[in-house]
Amino acid sequence: MKAWALIRFRLCAWLALALLAAPAAAQHGLVRDRLSGQPIAKAVVMAGSALRLSDASGRFDFDAALAGEGNAPEGAQISARAIGYRRTVLPTQDSDSSRPLLIELTPIRPKALYLSVYGVGSSLLRGEALKLIERTQLNALVIDIKGDRGLVPYRSAALVEAGLPPQKVVTVSDMPALMKELRARGLYLIARIVSFKDDALVVRHPEWAVRDGKGAIWKDHEDLAWIDPMRHEAWAHSLNLAEEAAQLGFDEVQFDYVRFPDALGLSFRSPNTEAARVAAIGGFLAAARQRLRPYNVFISADIFGYVAWNSDDTQIGQQLESLGSQVDYLSPMLYPSGFKFGIPGHRNPVAEPGEIVELSLRHAMQRSGLIGLRFRPWLQAFRDYGFDHREFGEFEIRQQIEAAEACDTDGWMLWNPLNRYDDDGLNLREPRP
Repeated sequence: MKAWALIRFRLCAWLALALLAAPAAAQHGLVRDRLSGQPIAKAVVMAGSALRLSDASGRFDFDAALAGEGNAPEGAQISARAIGYRRTVLPTQDSDSSRPLLIELTPIRPKALYLSVYGVGSSLLRGEALKLIERTQLNALVIDIKGDRGLVPYRSAALVEAGLPPQKVVTVSDMPALMKELRARGLYLIARIVSFKDDALVVRHPEWAVRDGKGAIWKDHEDLAWIDPMRHEAWAHSLNLAEEAAQLGFDEVQFDYVRFPDALGLSFRSPNTEAARVAAIGGFLAAARQRLRPYNVFISADIFGYVAWNSDDTQIGQQLESLGSQVDYLSPMLYPSGFKFGIPGHRNPVAEPGEIVELSLRHAMQRSGLIGLRFRPWLQAFRDYGFDHREFGEFEIRQQIEAAEACDTDGWMLWNPLNRYDDDGLNLREPRP
């Protein structure tokens, strides 16, 4: 009996140890379209910092492999996003991992207005933009988190970390409160970060500056200096701001001026070759994706309109085929006024705004192999500066919008540097009963 008791004790101990060593039960689930009920493939699902992609049936699994990642889905917050859908965050999950977790994503096509550092802080300009959103098809805002002159609308820890002096102008006193208000309106919120055009950072770190042929700090037509995209240490400031934007609750981080200056005879840290330029821009966007991974936000990049047409990097490091793998959305600036050489068969772009937008998008889609939903173009809502100086009103804006929608893009964005918009070219909402 003693021998049998000893055997039974050892067997129970072995079973207990086996159970303790066994991997946790898998957390599995399905991602589907909230409206159609159809499964969503390639949705990015995160539990803690562990990431999975849903398969063709919408299924995802967090299994024993998570143990090797140092993450466990049980008790972790789950977030999910997919191209063409709103990002969603689910509350902490219970311990019953036998039930599949159902994640429903809502389709959205952002139709946005741009607000600068000053625009978002102005009760007048911001208020007028919100009123326009209420009565039209608009549903999104692009907000400067770092503007063309390096200004940030709120008091930012990233500025302190970069060693920059306190800003004399702070346009938004309580950014979290403003974000809460905007999110309560159901808006899709995009944080615009001007990346390599940064005069303020060059003043603090002149060793990072783009130089001219004589070795002097180069400045653009606005008398602003740029940081050298080949200097990886100069990336940190924009990446820190991007992380702040994600923490504030933005749905998407959009990098603008994510390129080299469009000027000749400049000097950089490494030889100014196409391969080096493309590698620098790709490296920066890859670093941004890694930094923002825990937040599961969308990433986009603004690109020159002619990048859709040029087979090289347009001398600025933006090579169309290489950019698609780095970001969720590409945002070509398809302002007809910017096509000073026209496009094949169309020599007067401002007279044919719809053709400029649609043909550029279709050419970019064909070249890159990306679907329309991977693009969200910038459209012109300001007076022409390159041709006959015409106003861009109802006809021009409507033509551009219809062209973008004909290509099934992920919405579109209206740019006016003065942040003054009206309902020209926009569809009005049905009056509320």
